[in-house]
This record gives sequence, structure tokens and C-alpha cells, in this order.
Amino acid sequence: MDSDTEESLRKRQKRNPFPGDSSRKHLELTPMRQYQNFLQEEDIRLETTRARFANALKRHAELAERFSRDSDKMIFERLQKEFEAARASQTQELYLDGEEWNDGLLATIRERVHMEADRKQMQGDSNMVPDHHEEKSTYRAGNKVICCLEGARIGIQYETSFAGDPCELYHCVLESKSFLEKMTVLEHTIPFFLPIREAENDLLSSNAMRFIDYVGELLQAYVDRREQVRLIKELYGNQIGELYHSLPYHMIEFTLDDFDCKVTVGLRYADLVSVLPTRVKVFAWPMNQFKKNGALGTHPGPVRLSYAEDALRTMSLPEAYAEIVLNLPQAIQQMSVETSPS
Repeated sequence: MDSDTEESLRKRQKRNPFPGDSSRKHLELTPMRQYQNFLQEEDIRLETTRARFANALKRHAELAERFSRDSDKMIFERLQKEFEAARASQTQELYLDGEEWNDGLLATIRERVHMEADRKQMQGDSNMVPDHHEEKSTYRAGNKVICCLEGARIGIQYETSFAGDPCELYHCVLESKSFLEKMTVLEHTIPFFLPIREAENDLLSSNAMRFIDYVGELLQAYVDRREQVRLIKELYGNQIGELYHSLPYHMIEFTLDDFDCKVTVGLRYADLVSVLPTRVKVFAWPMNQFKKNGALGTHPGPVRLSYAEDALRTMSLPEAYAEIVLNLPQAIQQMSVETSPS
């Protein structure tokens, strides 16, 4: 019996001469091997996150497409024709500077559209001869054109631009049952992801002029952010590895891969009328440089690029991008010096 027990113990020791050997091997991994294992695990997590995010972006794009189908295009074409006809029928277009666009003028426009609607109704009831000498005006204030539409409606056409070049036209039509009642948004061609209804609830009944101005600011800021992203893709697309953004472009993420490190950029805008980000995070992952220097085992993690964050807060995205790329080699060299073994 004792001899059998001793034989069993000898066989077990041959298979595993040191108790707890597997855990000891794990503890004896070199720093480089541990770091490589960490990177592999991080890559798997990153790929899983990337796949989920790509799927969400696909659904996002499908939703955007669904909301911009033929029905919306038909509304745009119909309103555009109506605005063109209204402007063609006007006797003059007045350009408003600064304080010339004010609540008093808006009240005058409101009164005029209701008087015109009442006059046409009376003409229809009594067969009165229309007055062809009546003066009709449209008003241009900044990027807005305000005109009187049929049926006691006020139309606002917003003209957006980027770097001096014209972009899309957008429309918003306001109406009220009478001059004394509050106005409401009857229809519009503003993108569904911009908060037009929230602005209507917050501003239109209390300050219609502010509502009209705010919608113009909202549209111009959206176009500005969108065109900035389009421009960096057009100019630097070969250097950008991944780029994600929300529909209003108030959250933007992208990476730079065509260097001795991977740079991740995250931008957040405090509100939808901002054209410069208020929250900026830029990190560099100088993988290739650390491998060259043999300092992989002491790699401290990503390094924050303060100069890049400052550029993104104060410059347009294409200008800031050029600034980041110009100074990136020097920043990588400095990081390599600071993190190399002494």
C-alpha cells in the first residue's frame, strides 16, 4: 500500500515538479510579454466596440435617409417655388442692417399679412377690383429673407454658406389665426435632428424675432461644422484612420494613423450654435517609437497633446489639423525622451 502511494507521488512530481507552476509561469512573464498580452486583450475589446459602433452608425445613416426621402424633397421643392413666386411678386427687397431688424418691424410684417389675407377674402366675397399699385416688400436681414406668403403666413428662407461659398437653402413658415394670437411653425425644411420644435416652444410665443434669428444661427453652425469635417476628409483622408460624428456634428471622433503613433481626437460642442468645440481631448499612443527605442515594457500609456487641444479650441478644424500634423513629430520626439529608460 505504501509503495503504491510513493509511486503515485513520484509520477505526479514528474508531471508537475513544482506545485503551483502554472501561476509561477504567469508571474514570471517578462514585462514585454505582459504588455503584448495586454495589447491583444485591448485589441479584442476595441474590435468589439468598433463593430458595435459601426452597426449603430449604419442604423443611424438608414434613419437619416428615411427622414430625407421623396416626401421631404417634395416639401422643399414646393416651398422653394412658393418663395420664388412670392419674391417675384414683390415690388422691392429691403436690406436691413443691425437694429433695423427688430420686433417692431416683425409686428408690421405680421399685421400686413393678415390685412392682405382679409382684403383678398373681401375681394372674393364682393368681387372688388384688386389694387395692383399696392407696395409689397421682402426683407433681407443677414442670411435670412423674410417675405409675406398667401394665407396670412410669414416665410423665412435661410441661406447658409461656408468659406464664402453658398450651401443649402432652408425654409420655415409661420402662421397665426389672427394678429393678436401667437405664431406657430406650420412647416419647414430644417433637418429633423436640429431642435426646431424645442426652439418653437421656448421662444416663438415670447420672442418671435429671437426664434427666427436662433434658427438661422442653428442652421449656419450645423453647416459650418459639417463642412469642416468634409474638408479635412477631402484634404487629409489618407491620414485619417477612422472618423465618426453625430448627425448634427456636435460630437466628432477621429484618429490619425499615418505617423509614428496613433492619435485619437475627441470633440464636443456645448450647444448646437457653436462652431468651435468646448470640450477637446487629444491623446497620442506612440507605439512604433517605443518599439524602436526598446522601451515598450515601460510604456506609461497614452500622452495628452495639450498643444493640439489648444489649436482645436481656437481654430477651425482644417486649420487646427494642419497645426497638429506640423508639430506632431516634435511632440513624439519629446514623449520618447521623457519616457525612455534613464
